[in-house]
Amino acid sequence: MTLNLVPFVSVDKMMQLVLHLGIERVLTDLAAEIEADFRRWPLFDKTPRIASHSDVGVIELMPASDGVTYGFKYVNGHPANMKQGLQTVTAFGLLADVATGYPVLLSEMTILTALRTAATSAMAARWLAPKGSTTMALIGNGAQAEFQALAFKAICGLSEVRLYDLDPAATAKCERNLAGSGLRVIACSTAEEAILGAQIITTVTADKTNATILTDNMLGAGVHINGVGGDCPGKTELHGDILLRSSIFVEYPPQTRIEGEIQQLAPDHPVTELWQVITGKTPGRSSAAEVTLFDSVGFAIEDFAALRYILAQSQATGLYDNLDMIADPDDPRDLFGMILRAAV
Repeated sequence: MTLNLVPFVSVDKMMQLVLHLGIERVLTDLAAEIEADFRRWPLFDKTPRIASHSDVGVIELMPASDGVTYGFKYVNGHPANMKQGLQTVTAFGLLADVATGYPVLLSEMTILTALRTAATSAMAARWLAPKGSTTMALIGNGAQAEFQALAFKAICGLSEVRLYDLDPAATAKCERNLAGSGLRVIACSTAEEAILGAQIITTVTADKTNATILTDNMLGAGVHINGVGGDCPGKTELHGDILLRSSIFVEYPPQTRIEGEIQQLAPDHPVTELWQVITGKTPGRSSAAEVTLFDSVGFAIEDFAALRYILAQSQATGLYDNLDMIADPDDPRDLFGMILRAAV
């Protein structure tokens, strides 16, 4: 590869790669890569994502670097897009060599974000959920739902998923897509019905509102909540009383306090950073009766890990294209002359 040719993983190549490797293997591999980067968390240059909010959605940049490689993701969140036949979330990402500043990968990340979000959820649950969990309630059955279900099956060993969405068509879609997955799939008519018997509850709704998907009186002792949908200011899914009775685990507090469920709480409300649990610095779940909450908003280190994984796998399989996107003049000081010579 010459320096002006950048490996590019298109949507088509990403789908081929996932199908070639198998989605459950990809989810499992991603969880391992993300956990490995959480173990070296202090090494990273970290910053909350840079967000541009509007009345209809948000556009964000998510950067991270380990000092050797730099990465960023561009991502949007526009819940009303579905009414126009558009995706709520779209994304692309880039990796670059810190030593030269040259990009080494450009990749679609709409699919990859769904994969890494689910992999992170299941990786966190492996540390926080009750041991021997078999059943998950999945509230919100949109674009992320199947990825979550399969990640928890592959990584946590779940065998049953109970579905609920305000839109029955979304539940029917999810039930149809999970047919033959090896999961027992149960469509439910209410959120209360969905959480019956579930040790893990995942909320993954899209509306940009302070919604109340779960209330405190709905929850018994000992459950693990995987709160995925709350990911920007003014967007939450859980009643505040749930937060007050839960042990809360987060990715990066400066970002989560602005975007996550804990935006409802005082700025100094105690939370535990997940990387500290993974490295053994602090305990995770401490008792069978404890309610644990992973207040997941998505952090750039997860995207960084996912992009590095895709770079390695795409090069190993040849499932990428080359983009000629970096000017490469014979004389690095003569960029203008390169343009003139192109006319000859």
